[in-house]
Amino acid sequence: MHTWRARLVPPALAIAFSVVFCSIVLLASGANPALALAEMVTQVGRGTTAVNILNTAGIYYLAALAAAICFQMNLLNIGIEGQYRLAACVAAIVGGSITLPYGLHALVIILVGALVGAVWCGIAALLKVYRGVSEVISTIMLNAIAGGLIAYLVSTDAFGELRGNSLGTPVIADSGRVPGIPFGEAGTVFGLVLLAVAVGVGYGLMMDRSRYGFELRVSGHSLSAAKAGGINGKRMIITAMLLSGAVAGLAGLPEILGREHTYTINFPVGYGFAGLAIALLGRNHPIGIAFGALLWSFLDKSSLTLDNIGVPKEIVTILQGTIVLSVVVAYELVRRHELAAEQRRVGRALGRTDEAVPAGGERS
Repeated sequence: MHTWRARLVPPALAIAFSVVFCSIVLLASGANPALALAEMVTQVGRGTTAVNILNTAGIYYLAALAAAICFQMNLLNIGIEGQYRLAACVAAIVGGSITLPYGLHALVIILVGALVGAVWCGIAALLKVYRGVSEVISTIMLNAIAGGLIAYLVSTDAFGELRGNSLGTPVIADSGRVPGIPFGEAGTVFGLVLLAVAVGVGYGLMMDRSRYGFELRVSGHSLSAAKAGGINGKRMIITAMLLSGAVAGLAGLPEILGREHTYTINFPVGYGFAGLAIALLGRNHPIGIAFGALLWSFLDKSSLTLDNIGVPKEIVTILQGTIVLSVVVAYELVRRHELAAEQRRVGRALGRTDEAVPAGGERS
């Protein structure tokens, strides 16, 4: 009970505080908070909004899982942004340059995306293990390098094609596309949303049911203690970052294989950084991350509808930032409360033990 309370109360407090804070900001700006919040909620039932929220949540979910894997190892993979974009770009180039039977074509694209993400993140892992370079610094630098590399790959000097006013990689043939799940006028859910669910299930099983997941958690709590227990710390760092990069490499593929079928210079950005916040919000738990991804996607779509009723869409950015800051504070407050409660329970238990001590003074 206490575990679930410790997991659920912090995000609930953070969201409640964020809503109150944003309501104050809206009042200060002259807007009606009740009208804005009602508009945010009612927009879900209109047009294709619900499906769009689900599609974007699937992408956020993969990015957040990539962040969570490194969080478990007490590593901070800020390079998810560059990993998913570079992986999507290379996968689109490969997918648009080859022709394979239906199914196999898409599978090759997915594997290429995961491989590119893993290799790009693996560079930071090797730098950390063998040169002591902080993964924070190296992944930030790799983000910048990935941006430049993508700009070159998409240019007409490399693999880019100019179609109208848009510059992008070769279009992937029908055999390489992943069909979606149609919901009539409500839109079509990306087929790779199911891949995101499968990755989430795999992540949960790995962390809770496998020896590797146990070693990952132990190494994250104390690397020195893990080494004393016979766990190879270098191997854990490298494998954790390779896994994180591989999952990050999948994050851009729902857009590529489900809608765009090419990588253009207007490819969506920001999923990687949002994934870090969502993993934090979801406490690195696959179910918590799923709710965090849906919330983040819902807020993204809300910015558009708020703009339509004259409310500054930047209020959503304030709301997202406030949630992240609040959840950090809330987790710490709940952790201290749980620790104090545990100490009281231990104290009461010791008190009962003392009462059970025989009159002769000898403990059983």
